[in-house]
Amino acid sequence: MRRFLLLLVLGFLYSIGYSQDPLRFQEEVEGIVSSKTVSTDTDVFLFTGSSSVRFWGSLSDDYPDQNIVNTGFGGSTLPDLIHYQDDLIFRYKPKKVFIYEGDNDIFMEHAPATVLKNAKKLAATIQSRLPGSKIYFIAAKPSLARWELRENYKAFNYSLQSWASFTEGITFIDVWTPMCDDNGEVLKDIFIGDNLHMNEKGYDIWAEVIAPFVSGE
Repeated sequence: MRRFLLLLVLGFLYSIGYSQDPLRFQEEVEGIVSSKTVSTDTDVFLFTGSSSVRFWGSLSDDYPDQNIVNTGFGGSTLPDLIHYQDDLIFRYKPKKVFIYEGDNDIFMEHAPATVLKNAKKLAATIQSRLPGSKIYFIAAKPSLARWELRENYKAFNYSLQSWASFTEGITFIDVWTPMCDDNGEVLKDIFIGDNLHMNEKGYDIWAEVIAPFVSGE
C-alpha cells in the first residue's frame, strides 16, 4: 500500500514537472515552422495559443479575405508561448496577434494573477518588438470538462478584461458569454467527445464573435 501511494505521488509530481517543460513541444513547434509558407504581400493576422487554436481547422476559411496564420500548439500555457515566441509570433511579423492561453494555465492550478502577469509579459514584448501591432487576448472558454473550475476561469477573464480595458493596443475578446446559455451554464452541444475541445458549432461561435476584430481597424 505504501509503495503504491509513493508511486502515485511520484507520478503526480512527475506529471506536473513534465507539463511545465516547454521542450515537450519542441518537435511540434519545429513542424509548425517548417510547414508554414507565409506571404508577406499582405498583413499577417496571426492566431496562436493552445489546442483550441491548433484545432481550428476552418480558421482561414472563416476569414478568407485576410492573410491568416495559425501557430496554435499542443496543450500549451503562456510560459510555453513565451518560450517559443520567436518561432510562433515574431517570425511572421504580424499586424494583429490573437492569443488564446490561460485555459491550461488555470487547469494546472496557476493562480489567475500569475497567468495575468505572464500575459502582460508577453504583450510587453510584442509591443516592444512589433510597435504598432494590435494584440487580442481571447477569453478562457468555458467547457464541460473543466466546469468545476469556472470561478477561477471567470476570475482570470475578469482580470484580463480589466487590464485590457485601460491598456493601449490590447483588446479582450469575450467568448465565455456566448458559449453559455441565458442561465450562465455552458452549452452542452458545442464540444467533441472529450467535452473540452470544440466541435464545428463551437468554432462557429468563435468565428462570429472574433470576426469584427479581424475585419476592423
